[in-house]
Amino acid sequence: MKKEVIVRVFDIVGGPLCVSAEDGQIIYEKIAPLIRQGHKIVVSFDRVETIISAFLNAAIGQLYGEFTEEQIRASISVRDMTNIDLSLLKRVVDNAKVYFKNKPSFDQAWKEELGDEE
Repeated sequence: MKKEVIVRVFDIVGGPLCVSAEDGQIIYEKIAPLIRQGHKIVVSFDRVETIISAFLNAAIGQLYGEFTEEQIRASISVRDMTNIDLSLLKRVVDNAKVYFKNKPSFDQAWKEELGDEE
């Protein structure tokens, strides 16, 4: 592995609120290339006060669509999260693993639910 890189969420999103998928996407776009390059990444949530699942789905969850669980576990660690936020992150990760393991089935079911069976 290459050098450790700290991704400071507060600095990237510009404040203590991690509530939008758009901000989560920005974090994802910082993390994914670092994984590809073989870096060890520490995602720091220092000074972050509010985190919601939409943010974590975009920032972390979608990594499971590109990388294996083993790659992610070997590359990323998180710090400075409350126990409640760690619980939310675990739920997001568990859901992402299930979704990406069965993506075609989930996507088809969603299309059927919306009545869009093209």
